[in-house]
Amino acid sequence: MDVISRFIEKLIGLVKFLGGIALVGMMALTTVDVIFRYFGHPIFGAVEIVTFLATILLACAMPMTHAEKGHVGVDLVVRLLSRRGQAVNDAITGLLAFILFVLVCWQCTLYGQTMKRTGEVSMSLEFPNYLFVYVVAAAFGVLCLVIFVELMNNIRTIFRKK
Repeated sequence: MDVISRFIEKLIGLVKFLGGIALVGMMALTTVDVIFRYFGHPIFGAVEIVTFLATILLACAMPMTHAEKGHVGVDLVVRLLSRRGQAVNDAITGLLAFILFVLVCWQCTLYGQTMKRTGEVSMSLEFPNYLFVYVVAAAFGVLCLVIFVELMNNIRTIFRKK
C-alpha cells in the first residue's frame, strides 16, 4: 500500500501543478484582458479561455483537497463515536463518494468521447471541448484513487484488533 500511496501522491502533485498553471493562466489572461479592454482592444475569446481554465482548476483542486482533508465537514455527532465507529462512518461515506466519483469520471469520459465524435467546439475560438472534459475526467480519476486508498485505510481500522 505504501507504493500505491507514493504513486498517488505523485499523481496529486501532477494534477496540482496543472491546476496551478490554470490558475496563473486565468490571472494573467484576466489582467491583460482588463488592461487591453481599457484601451479598447479586448482579447478575443478571453472569457471562454478563462472558463475552460476555471473548469480545469476546480477539477484539479479536488484530489489534493480530499487528500489533505480540506473539505468542510460537520462532525458534531461523529466526534462522539469511538475510533472504530468513526472509521465505519468514514468507510460508508467514502464508499458512497467513491461510487459517485467513479460514475462522474466514467460519464465525463463518455461525454468527452461524444463531443469528440460529434466535433463539438467552443463558440468563439472553435476550440475542441472534449479536451477539457478529458482533463476533468482524469482529475476525477485521481480523486477516485485518493478516495479508494482512504476507504481501504478505514476498512483496515475497522477490522484492526484493539
